[in-house]
Amino acid sequence: MIIFRYLCRELLGATLAVSAVLLLMVMSGRFVKYLAEAAAGDLSAGILFSLMGYRLPGFLELVVPLGFFVGILLAYGRLYIESEMTVLHACGFSERQLLRYTLVPALLVAALVASMSLYLTPTGIERTSHLLTADKTRNEFDHLVPKKFVATGGDRAVYYADGLSDDKSTMHDVFLAELGNSRGNMETDHQIVTVAREGVQLIDPETGLRYLVLRDGYRYEGIPGQSDYRQMAFSSYEVLLDIPRLRSKASEKLQSMSTAALWKSDNPRERVNLHWRFSLPVLVLIVAILAVPLSRTNPRQGRYAKMIPAVLLYIVYLVALQGVRGAIEDGKIEQAWAIWLVHPPFLILGLLLLGGRNRKPRKPRGGPNAGGDARVHGASGGSDVPA
Repeated sequence: MIIFRYLCRELLGATLAVSAVLLLMVMSGRFVKYLAEAAAGDLSAGILFSLMGYRLPGFLELVVPLGFFVGILLAYGRLYIESEMTVLHACGFSERQLLRYTLVPALLVAALVASMSLYLTPTGIERTSHLLTADKTRNEFDHLVPKKFVATGGDRAVYYADGLSDDKSTMHDVFLAELGNSRGNMETDHQIVTVAREGVQLIDPETGLRYLVLRDGYRYEGIPGQSDYRQMAFSSYEVLLDIPRLRSKASEKLQSMSTAALWKSDNPRERVNLHWRFSLPVLVLIVAILAVPLSRTNPRQGRYAKMIPAVLLYIVYLVALQGVRGAIEDGKIEQAWAIWLVHPPFLILGLLLLGGRNRKPRKPRGGPNAGGDARVHGASGGSDVPA
């Protein structure tokens, strides 16, 4: 148990450190993307951390298996470099026994990944979708950024506000440019330019439609470059605001489906997502079997000698899984269970690498004394002289 606790502590410590670094890299990229959308006014800044929290299980289900694989290579590689593993083997601790000890934390990590892939990730994606839907149903003017031109109305209009009140309910010095027809030619389309001292939003309580109410301004309508245009002064002018159309990706819809719903479905695209969720915990167990023999390190070679080939092997494994999944979703492969055909070759490879080290050395030919120090009894004296 002392050896088991020591190995588990080294292994889980390395796994936690590697997974934290990988998670920070992945989440920082996604956070920068959301931050750019918030800066552009396409996303509310108040929901950024909620979005990241809901997406966390989806990141972890892919980061933790890689972190566990690299953690085994780093932890056991250090034991080989510092000759601790050599001492264990000299005391009768075989590599197969090392594998059995490794599979215990591997089962815990696989259970963690299974909980995320089967429940937490679909729930997080569903809540992320609801959060984004609620944010997108708000009108473009709710994301107004002062002193910046923003397209609205399906890119048929552009608005600008020089300032915004503290409660973000009133815009000051508003500029609004609209195209009058649907031909899309800026030179021949009727254009409407409206300027006003201030503008506020108004929601019709009966229909729920949103209006932009402009006050104390002017409205100009005509074709650019021509003199026959109309000018109108107004004290109050209402503009109907378009409700943005929501577009949900089919992949996100599949990923947000519950595992129970996928289990009852006969659709190949939905069935392959079910098999993918069960494949991730199996991935953890197989990479643990691969990592134990791949962690063998010669002290003269250095600690990271086999790190790059091992990581490349993991990438090939994961890309093969995703490639078969994509082929099934595209209809190139009809059977959804075909994704399970990717696991056996890598499992066999791990067992072969493990078995190659545990083979017993062959006995030398020529009898039990062959290759030893043969001694000849001298004729003149009684001493043994090496032959």
